[in-house]
Amino acid sequence: MINIVLFGKPGAGKGTQAEFLKEKYNLTHLSTGDIFRFNIKNETALGKLAKTYMDAGDLVPDSVTIQMLESEVDKNPHSAGFLFDGFPRTSAQAEALDAFLASKNQEITATIALEANDEILIQRLLERGKTSGRPDDQDEDKIRNRYQEYNEKTAPLMAYYTNQGKFHSVDGIGQIEAITQRLSALIDGF
Repeated sequence: MINIVLFGKPGAGKGTQAEFLKEKYNLTHLSTGDIFRFNIKNETALGKLAKTYMDAGDLVPDSVTIQMLESEVDKNPHSAGFLFDGFPRTSAQAEALDAFLASKNQEITATIALEANDEILIQRLLERGKTSGRPDDQDEDKIRNRYQEYNEKTAPLMAYYTNQGKFHSVDGIGQIEAITQRLSALIDGF
């Protein structure tokens, strides 16, 4: 079983690359963003709560996110592995995920960070915001706030996973196919 954590700042290409990875490696893709948006669209209690944080450019609290992800893993007992996209975002979430997977005799195989320059990513998000309808992609101040939260809360994950020998960085700038090739070369080496 392969369990991969794919992370990077908003706009780094996680969603695009996750589509490729889930197909090639037969993984169940668990995108917290997609799950939140589904719940928001359907106006579930979780969706309403998540929307208040997302609209402000903030991250959804750990307790809500962890419970949601555990539920999604439990819904897929026969999966060949999971691709966690947008989770974990904090050391506390990483520890909770490790404990949850250990209870199922599983573990994270690797974490892969798609790295890219902030200014390039901001332009990507503003462009995406023109068609996505997402208010958090249409306001540069909100985007910068998301990046600040990422730097403060997510960057420590590099140390957490480096200490486990599971952290890998991939250049997220360039043609989609070139980035996909970089990811494949890395994963095929596990």
